[in-house]
Amino acid sequence: MTVAATVAALATTSAAAEPAVLKGRDAFGSWQGDAPGTIRLIRPEDLPKPGATASAANVSRVVQRPASVLPKVVDGFKIALFADGLSGPRIIRTAPNGDIFVAETRAGRIRVLRPSEDGSKVASSEMFAERLGHPFGIAFYPSVDPQWVYVASTDRVLRFPYRSGDMKPAGAMQVVVADLPAGYGHSTRDLVFTPDGQRMLVSVGSAGNVGEALGEPDGGLAAWIKANPPGAAWGAETERAGVLAFDPDGKNRSLFATGIRNCVGLAIQPGSGTPWCSTNERDGLGDDLVPDYVTRVKEGGFYGWPWYYVGDNEDPRHAGERPDLKGQVTIPDVLLQAHSASLGLTFYDAALFPPEYRGDAFAAEHGSWNRSKRTGYKVIRVRLKDGVPTGEYEDFVTGFVVNDREVWGRPVGVAVARDGSLLISEDGNGTIWRVSR
Repeated sequence: MTVAATVAALATTSAAAEPAVLKGRDAFGSWQGDAPGTIRLIRPEDLPKPGATASAANVSRVVQRPASVLPKVVDGFKIALFADGLSGPRIIRTAPNGDIFVAETRAGRIRVLRPSEDGSKVASSEMFAERLGHPFGIAFYPSVDPQWVYVASTDRVLRFPYRSGDMKPAGAMQVVVADLPAGYGHSTRDLVFTPDGQRMLVSVGSAGNVGEALGEPDGGLAAWIKANPPGAAWGAETERAGVLAFDPDGKNRSLFATGIRNCVGLAIQPGSGTPWCSTNERDGLGDDLVPDYVTRVKEGGFYGWPWYYVGDNEDPRHAGERPDLKGQVTIPDVLLQAHSASLGLTFYDAALFPPEYRGDAFAAEHGSWNRSKRTGYKVIRVRLKDGVPTGEYEDFVTGFVVNDREVWGRPVGVAVARDGSLLISEDGNGTIWRVSR
């Protein structure tokens, strides 16, 4: 074979090895089409019209994990059980010393897991704090040599004195923010600190699906528009469906971003310091609307909820109500299959995985209920190039669905362990899984 022929053959083999990117209608689908390595690109122009399919109620039944079943992961990686017997583990965060902090939300507590020397299992487990309401977000402050562990519960932000390696608080709990918007509706609250340590960002989901109880703001809409940031909601939705900003001591409260229906997972992108959200969008417009998303969050940005979605697409349930907002909607960076229920988010900044993974993000998809064919129930890799999202995402871990009616796992949290492995919590069977090489 000539040199030219050899080069051509190698190029053909390489091209064949690179999986095709599913686009347009091919990017939509159900759990049967999910497989590690499958790549999707959903673009604004691919979206169907509202009501193209009926709105479905298709709630999954959580069953015990079959003994022989393991999640499936991309070729070249391996996955193993890291921890079990937990009470609905949700957000997980890695402390600077390598301990894993776990929010057992419904049980109202934060647990600390200390990995074994090789990182493959739990060497010790301690209850860090209890009777916290519904804790979810966890953050260490400052990021280097932290003095505090912050916890975001549904209605407040707390902090505990902490020194690296503590598995119990070093002092009494303090209330930093006493009055986060609460009541009915989305209850998860995540939090992160900006890299300079000067601001604390807290995500607050909407009270309703699509602003059903908004009504008319006090003083009229014109006065509200003049006095508030673009897309700020009122009434029961005041300071909801967005991201709030505070000083680390809870002062200087402000709206950082609006129109994000339920930013469940917050993360700071290494290097750029940009905040990102993993977001649940609204229900009731059909199987493939409205796409969930993972996106950079711009200060002062408006992301559409409840009047618009993915740019100037007007929600028919609010037709003609806010023409002033047309042209002001920030389009999210990475559109996901609608109703995936995108939750925890983390960036990969370690060296255990191949170099092409460094700087990419991972998000946990808890799984759909408002879709005729189930979707989600997996962990995805959000692809970036030179720190900028490409819009593509890849199925990284799948295999949590048993059949059309039953699932055994519902992924929630993702965290990079100190050894570079990826940890994944799921609240169906109360387990944490470890992906390594």
